[in-house]
Amino acid sequence: MFFKKFKKTSLLLLLSLFIIPFNAFAYSNYLIPGGENIGIQIESKGIIIVGVYEINKSYPAYDAGLEVGDIITKVNHEKVNNINEMVSKINDLKPKEIEITYKRNNKENTTTLQIIEEENVFKTGLYVKDSITGIGTLSFIDPDTKIFGALGHEIIEQTTGKMLEIKNGKIFESSVTDINRSENGNPGSKNAEFDFDKVNGSILENTESGIFGNYTGNLPNKQKYKVAKFEDVQLGKAKIMTVLEGENVKEYDINIIKLDNKNEQKTKNILFEVTDQELLEKSGGIVQGMSGSTIIQGEYIVGAVTHVVVDNPAKGYGILITNMLEEAEN
Repeated sequence: MFFKKFKKTSLLLLLSLFIIPFNAFAYSNYLIPGGENIGIQIESKGIIIVGVYEINKSYPAYDAGLEVGDIITKVNHEKVNNINEMVSKINDLKPKEIEITYKRNNKENTTTLQIIEEENVFKTGLYVKDSITGIGTLSFIDPDTKIFGALGHEIIEQTTGKMLEIKNGKIFESSVTDINRSENGNPGSKNAEFDFDKVNGSILENTESGIFGNYTGNLPNKQKYKVAKFEDVQLGKAKIMTVLEGENVKEYDINIIKLDNKNEQKTKNILFEVTDQELLEKSGGIVQGMSGSTIIQGEYIVGAVTHVVVDNPAKGYGILITNMLEEAEN
């Protein structure tokens, strides 16, 4: 379950006589739980081709062998970081063709793209994108390292269906304006606004276990929870922390009905059902934008919400917190 696009209204060597192999994790034993709604803005590494268009009964992109999902990195062998740089270079050169360097399946290729001028406008036949903006939910902050984690799954570029390789990114304060309720077969969504000026962190990684980075805002004055190992998590009652209105983080009752630490899908370790009547009434269960909502059980921070069960949105999946933390420390 990917985060919902926002509705913009505002803006460790052990020294010993023997060498003993062991895992030494850099993360803290206690974390600050999340639940806050966050605005997310990410810039990609390169310019993503998300579509093509016809010019004078021809498709320059197809003729050049370019495809949706290719990532443009250079024009005439000079690096371009964003769309503005690419447009500026074409306008300055006024070329009939340009050399395009692009990446496909992590392999670099070069091709020649015809440029067509129409009414003093230079057209490439390409629809491109260099950034993504949306909303999601903060999962945790490590109080010692100030590393944060959110979403619990990767950010995928919707048009290409591929995980976005990021150059940089930010998280912002966000406020939920309303909820589109989930119905069986039709997941709902959060709608929210955020202020670009209120930056709370820089995003360094986009991984299958979530997005991670450095938290730069003031640390929330909240109860810290102990990091749960898999054997600490129990079937039965637990809670999720999320926002349904404004910036108010609340706890909602759930019931953990299945645990799996061997699933190849690292983001679906926990299967749960929502039992909280308020949450069911307001949202119908899990909705888009709840990705990353913290799961707690007793004294433990257990994981984060990642997916909704589409045919029964009162049920959802979560990722184990240890899976997120192991990714965060890489």
